[in-house]
Amino acid sequence: MEWSSFDTWIVVTGALSAMSCALLGNYLVLRRESMMGDAISHAVLPGLAIAFLITGSRGSVPMLVGATIIGIMTAFLVQFIYRLGGLDKGASMGVIFTTLFALGLILIRQAADHVDLDPGCVLYGAIELTPLDIYNFFGAEIPRAAVTNGVMLLINLIFVTLFYKELKITSFDPALATTMGINANVMHYVLMTLVAATTIASFESVGSILVIAMLIVPGATAHLLTDRLSSMLLLSLVIAGGSAIMGHVSAITVPTWIGFRDTSTAGMMAVMVGVVFLMAFLFAPRYGVLSRFITRALLSLKITRDDVMGFLYRHQELAPVDAAPVRIADLQAALKVGFSVNIALWDLARRRRIRRIENGFGLSETGINEGKDLVRSHRLWESYLCDAMGYCLEDVHRSAHKLEHFTDSDMQAELGEATGHPSVDPHSRNIP
Repeated sequence: MEWSSFDTWIVVTGALSAMSCALLGNYLVLRRESMMGDAISHAVLPGLAIAFLITGSRGSVPMLVGATIIGIMTAFLVQFIYRLGGLDKGASMGVIFTTLFALGLILIRQAADHVDLDPGCVLYGAIELTPLDIYNFFGAEIPRAAVTNGVMLLINLIFVTLFYKELKITSFDPALATTMGINANVMHYVLMTLVAATTIASFESVGSILVIAMLIVPGATAHLLTDRLSSMLLLSLVIAGGSAIMGHVSAITVPTWIGFRDTSTAGMMAVMVGVVFLMAFLFAPRYGVLSRFITRALLSLKITRDDVMGFLYRHQELAPVDAAPVRIADLQAALKVGFSVNIALWDLARRRRIRRIENGFGLSETGINEGKDLVRSHRLWESYLCDAMGYCLEDVHRSAHKLEHFTDSDMQAELGEATGHPSVDPHSRNIP
């Protein structure tokens, strides 16, 4: 892989574009308005065409002004139809952005008869060509797209920093914001204005379609990894910047593995941010699919282990000294579970909580103590629920069985205190 200053500027431009989009995208995710970014990015196309048709110029300022005005109008029309038209917000967005998008394509086609205004560039971007358009900044040659996206990122950072509290409150509870004197509608339209401006600034880098990935996916990924807004903002910036780097590296290396020279950097940026999201979706510590599956599986195993030890303790408590040991089939029938009993027995044997007796199982010394503790918790909960709460006899066993698995020594002491340290439970069984 050959790396040049062109590659460096492509990565810098892509990272600045992705980070400027991701910063505001966090609030779109939190407000459940992710598709608003999609709507605005498509709806601003008529703004670009109208700005050219009026001014006859493809300059950045008229294009930005035209697109921003249409972006604000899009946000206003969506809210108007949502509140007065009886449609849900998703349908309102669909009506507005598809209509404006179609109008924009028609106008761009009309404008293209007079000037090289390429719809493909607007839709897909041309980040590979951005280093060719140079801006002389105090003697340093910097791509114009990098300057544009850098300025947009700075503006977004200033906005989020100055209005952090207002954005946080209006995102989570607009009604509370209103009672605190914060105008939620004003914050909404300012945010949408910046989303429109950021979208236009990113057109040259990643295009109107791929900018959606940068607006939404980094924030959605960060949301899977943390519940703190400040951490979410920081993580989304890291994810966006990292995806830009990985996207360009992948664009110039991965295709060579299958016989091609390279592929679209903007496309690979979107692919890589999608890969990062997939990893978070699967492995995020709290919300990841596999993480939750593993947590639930371990919890289920713990409950089965507890049930086995509790059953073995009760059997030992009630059975005569020469009673036959408990077999696996007895445990499966009593606990109404299948193969998980075998796994629980293996784990208990590994932990030396049970011991094999002929063709069955019994508790070890350590297992007896833990089984006694579980049964004590169970019967204390039965006493508390029945005597103190009036939730008695026919229902109390099932509730106590759920609670016994999560009762520590402190809770057990409080239960004993609350029930007057009883010696028997409501079923007249001894409390260990």
